[in-house]
Amino acid sequence: MFANFLIGLREGLEAALVVGILVAYLVRTERRHLLRWVWAGVAAAVALSVAFGALLTYGPRGLSFEAQELIGGGLSIVAVAFITWMVFWMARAARTMRGELHTKADAAASAGPLAVTLLALLAVGREGLETALFLWAGVRATGDTTNPLVGALLGLATAVVLGVLITKGAVRLDLARFFTWTAVLLIVVAAGVLAYGVHDLQEAGVLPGLDDLAFDVSEQVPPGSWYGTLLKGTVNFSPATTWLELCVWFAYLAVVLPLFIRRVRSSRPSIGNTVLQEVPA
Repeated sequence: MFANFLIGLREGLEAALVVGILVAYLVRTERRHLLRWVWAGVAAAVALSVAFGALLTYGPRGLSFEAQELIGGGLSIVAVAFITWMVFWMARAARTMRGELHTKADAAASAGPLAVTLLALLAVGREGLETALFLWAGVRATGDTTNPLVGALLGLATAVVLGVLITKGAVRLDLARFFTWTAVLLIVVAAGVLAYGVHDLQEAGVLPGLDDLAFDVSEQVPPGSWYGTLLKGTVNFSPATTWLELCVWFAYLAVVLPLFIRRVRSSRPSIGNTVLQEVPA
């Protein structure tokens, strides 16, 4: 549940801050009549994300076991690629986010209400689709259909509340540190999802080594125990892990984590400081 809460919180807060920037700018430039079109775009983005999640959940049903594992493994890897791209993009583009949104808002306002709706749809929809895909991959990895959803909804609800309070100036949160540390945690979660995706492809017969285990601690860490469930839900730990899964997990962390830390150090000021300074009440 914690991993999905983290995903919902981070992605939801990003979307909430983007909407806050757009709304604050339209209000400041005396174009309040366009706000309803912004909210229309946000509603369309939410509906699109829910529909995408439903398609991922119910679409593969009825297929053979191998086909389901192939689709699941492939989409898990795609989800990891998206989340990796997202955290690096945030570290790189944070400085110019506000200016780019203002420029796009001016262009959309000049083009008409439908363009404003499309801008909000694209800005929020990207976060929503990424969230739906990564949450779906997380649910598959944990094998639980209830707790991950509850965690994600709690994270999204918290993000909306924080986004409103930050935009109104009621809360001063060190968003720079928040986004950096949540990105690090998401990278660790993504490593587990990637390993599980590899396991799915092994079960589908696409990758070898399904029976070549690096370790099996199922007796020491029973999957049904509270600590086994905790490890599975937070870092997607599998008591029976193949050598290929283990190598992929280590390789991903060994490459992505140092690169991200280097990018963060070279990209200050980050989004946290930018948002705090430029999304006034």
